[in-house]
Amino acid sequence: MNRSLVPRILFLPLLAALLQAAPIGFNRDVRPILSENCYPCHGPDKNARQAGLRLDRREEAVARGAIDPGKPGASKLAARIQAKQDALRMPPVWSDKKLTDEQKTTLLEWVSQGAEYESHWAYIPPVRSEAPAGPAAIDHFINEKLNAKALAPVEEAGRRTLARRLSFDLLGLPPPPDVVEEFVEDKDPGAYGKLLDGFLAST
Repeated sequence: MNRSLVPRILFLPLLAALLQAAPIGFNRDVRPILSENCYPCHGPDKNARQAGLRLDRREEAVARGAIDPGKPGASKLAARIQAKQDALRMPPVWSDKKLTDEQKTTLLEWVSQGAEYESHWAYIPPVRSEAPAGPAAIDHFINEKLNAKALAPVEEAGRRTLARRLSFDLLGLPPPPDVVEEFVEDKDPGAYGKLLDGFLAST
């Protein structure tokens, strides 16, 4: 078998997952992996740089073939992080660094999605996210994250559980049984607020 085809063959089982992957953020997901494992030898420090390769600059990484945007199977980065031979695998054995399977998948997904870079977060102007007005705004952002990970919110806790949680959070102690039972039997829509005020007043 042609040895040059091996990395591409090993990569094929991941293609389906990559196509369905959630968007990868460079600053959030990729930069920490590269900074920790790759930049010591392929980063901005010219005195420590190996093989003349810089992975902190997209244009140079693409020009050297380390990254082929949209084509993980054709990228040297993909081949090196998946290499079975110690002499070929990156990070090198002598660096005492090793990528986890999750980190490898993140890098492959990132390349598959175009390998876009971002400036350091400190230089990116903040953009206000659109959200509904009112108290439901926080739920909007929570549900957005849950949907992105195909998760569903858990059911609302029972009143006894809510009373215990509130008491431990505010007082560090379990709630008095009579206070719990009073809260359980209170049908007033503002019952939780009254329980909260009662705990705060007892501190």
